[in-house]
Amino acid sequence: MKVRYFPDTDTLYIELIDAPSVESEEVMEGVVLDYDKGGKVVGVEIEHFTERFRMEPVEIPLKLVST
Repeated sequence: MKVRYFPDTDTLYIELIDAPSVESEEVMEGVVLDYDKGGKVVGVEIEHFTERFRMEPVEIPLKLVST
């Protein structure tokens, strides 16, 4: 996974897997999902990122599950 921020457009892009995107869908205003040829989500684009989310560090508690 790669996360890239583009300050000139205030856009955050989260690349979930390294695969080409063949289709995109705006799922809510300013949030676009990119899909591969098999229909899997390969990336998420968030426009106007700093307006939507605070830029301070955020702690996210994770619960690890063993398999």
